[in-house]
Amino acid sequence: MKNTLFKKSGRIERLHKRNLELAQHHKRDIYVDNPEFLVYHWSGKAATFSPATGDTAASESERINLGDHNCRIDVGGPFPFAKEMPSKVSGFSNTPINFATDYAFFLDHSPVAIHPYEKIVGEFYWQLDEARYFKYPQENQDLGFKAREMGAGGMSLTHTCPDLSIGLDLGWNGILKKIRHYKEQYQSFDNQYSYEYLCAAEIVCESIIRYVERYAEEAGIRAKNESDPEIKAIYESVSRSCRNLVSNAPSTFLEALQWINFFQIAERIIGHGNGYGRMDQLLLRFYRADVEKGILNKDTARELIAELYLKYGGNYFCFGGRDKELKDATNEVSWIGVEAYDMLGGYNQLGVMWHSDIDPDFWEYACDVVGRHGCGAPTLVNYDVMRASELRSGYKEEDAWNIAYSGCQWYCSVGKEYSDQDTNSLVPIQPLQRTIRYAAQNKLSDWDAFMAHFRRELDATTDALVEFKNNTYKWQPKVWPEIVTSFCMHGPIENGRDVTDVRAVANNYTSVNVLGVPNLCDSMFAIRELIFKDKKYTLDELEEALTTNWEDREIMRQDFLNMPKFGNDNASVDDMTVEICTLIRKMLEEKHNIKGFHFRPSLFQFMGHTYAGPMLGATPDGRKAEEPLAHGMNPMHGRNKEGILPTMRSFTKLNYSEYQGGSFQIELHPSFFPEDKPRGTFVRAFANHFFTCGGVQINLNVVDIATLEDAMHHPDKDEYKGIVVKVTGYSAHFVFMDKQFQQEFVKRVNYQNL
Repeated sequence: MKNTLFKKSGRIERLHKRNLELAQHHKRDIYVDNPEFLVYHWSGKAATFSPATGDTAASESERINLGDHNCRIDVGGPFPFAKEMPSKVSGFSNTPINFATDYAFFLDHSPVAIHPYEKIVGEFYWQLDEARYFKYPQENQDLGFKAREMGAGGMSLTHTCPDLSIGLDLGWNGILKKIRHYKEQYQSFDNQYSYEYLCAAEIVCESIIRYVERYAEEAGIRAKNESDPEIKAIYESVSRSCRNLVSNAPSTFLEALQWINFFQIAERIIGHGNGYGRMDQLLLRFYRADVEKGILNKDTARELIAELYLKYGGNYFCFGGRDKELKDATNEVSWIGVEAYDMLGGYNQLGVMWHSDIDPDFWEYACDVVGRHGCGAPTLVNYDVMRASELRSGYKEEDAWNIAYSGCQWYCSVGKEYSDQDTNSLVPIQPLQRTIRYAAQNKLSDWDAFMAHFRRELDATTDALVEFKNNTYKWQPKVWPEIVTSFCMHGPIENGRDVTDVRAVANNYTSVNVLGVPNLCDSMFAIRELIFKDKKYTLDELEEALTTNWEDREIMRQDFLNMPKFGNDNASVDDMTVEICTLIRKMLEEKHNIKGFHFRPSLFQFMGHTYAGPMLGATPDGRKAEEPLAHGMNPMHGRNKEGILPTMRSFTKLNYSEYQGGSFQIELHPSFFPEDKPRGTFVRAFANHFFTCGGVQINLNVVDIATLEDAMHHPDKDEYKGIVVKVTGYSAHFVFMDKQFQQEFVKRVNYQNL
């Protein structure tokens, strides 16, 4: 069914083949240190994700593979010049200049990579944390373990959305001039802090210009030595583009794409995780200008965007949404960008932003692409709800309109925020466990008293998270400044402060993923009904049953398991779900970071649910310890027995403008769709209804779970190597995922009808 409307040229076929080979040979894999990272978003070892090589890399037996989601290409060994890093030769310090000197050395010693038939060049093979020491001080480690014991954690790295229009307007040389202007200004003010930061920014920017110049030189050499006319012409084009980008801002559509790719390389060397904004708004002026000059047509533009996707399919771009006047922002590049994905299919992380006034033809096409390819791309998101949630948090209208779907379930005001999206975790099941223990020991007999103690335990957990995060924020701009990202943000260069620092950008609302919310709410409902209302069981009996993983208490477990569950449009349990989520939201909103902004919850957690079961133990919803938790705000596996529409009604009883994301995950069996109608017809109808009801995001896979189970056991079969699924908020090739991720996926409900 994955037939595309667009045929790939021979050139794109070659590039696509290499892209798939990189994934299939595990050259794009990204790792975390341990299950604790997944559950708490903090491993207690590496500061963030697990470095693939180097002094702080986890062993192959320890680390967990998130899938082929990395921009870095693995070449099978450590950075060759790691021992020669300036910080190892001349001394290490947690300062921006020490960091920048290492970065410049690292980039200067990173190889130039140009492959035949590429019109957009550049890739990288190591990240900076494989060569430079990246650890927070012991005081931070201690607070991290304290928070984890309470049921919270988090890291701080990237996961924002730079405004690439800044770089596309200025170019690297323009950014350098801007840095030097403000550096001189802060020197005249005798502001040493900002002056030294901008000295570091200057070092980094100069190294990027040298890096681009090396590509221009290498392409020129290859052009001289190439006999094939087609390849020679491509090399000459690459050399011209890169040569122009050394001195000037991009002047053509191709140069704009090349600039974006260099930016991605330069900033992802520092860390994995950023989104890149609204591609159709970024590229429109270049597209129209080149079309008017007669040097570009739609087919060529589509092919060039497809090539950018093949450089790194994990780059979160989005299309659609509204403009500054809140009118539909769909344009020619919106179409071309989605068409480019349609031509390739498979792995990608694009998003289309729906709103009530969206171009109906474009929306119909986007839904058709989702249905035909069946692997969750593009992700469908609700612009109006995202904008409303930003305004509710406190964003100004001038910042909130330019919202962009930027990662798994999160979205950003482009270039105007650094909010730790998708990097922090709250595990409210742990406060519940302490509450059960306390209530049993103190013989609480009243539901209100039980809830009051749960609030106290939850408050203590969020306080531990706040203390940990504030300590991280104190150290972050010293330990691991994100200087390249800062180049394309509104404020950091002007303020002489890294994007990670206080008073650098306009918005710093700390986002917190909440793990296991449906399990928590199902558990609370069962406790209230069976222990406090019906008095069928005691808290002592419940505590013992959970401690022993329901051993010898199967009848009791079935009673708890068979209580009404979230996801079936049951008013009683759904009302409690809204109540509990509101409690969590209000409690987080009462907490503030050292940057002066409140915390806010996201009803999502990217993969912690797969490993959390044995770590947390059995829960009062009837779940055994060996079972995973629910994914995000989606019902626990197999509990939504009434079909998609009742599940959706439960899901949308929450007001998602009060939260920072919450994706609705659907796995549809191919037989769900009538053979005589386009799949997109259903996708569009369902998405319209879902978004009209207030839902914020749909991840839709069309898969046969039985096929995936066979793929899990026979990953070497050729027919399975190309299967791509939207896992939670990100896509991956199924057979290359961690085994436990696969096992969780095949337990999901595989809808065959409404």
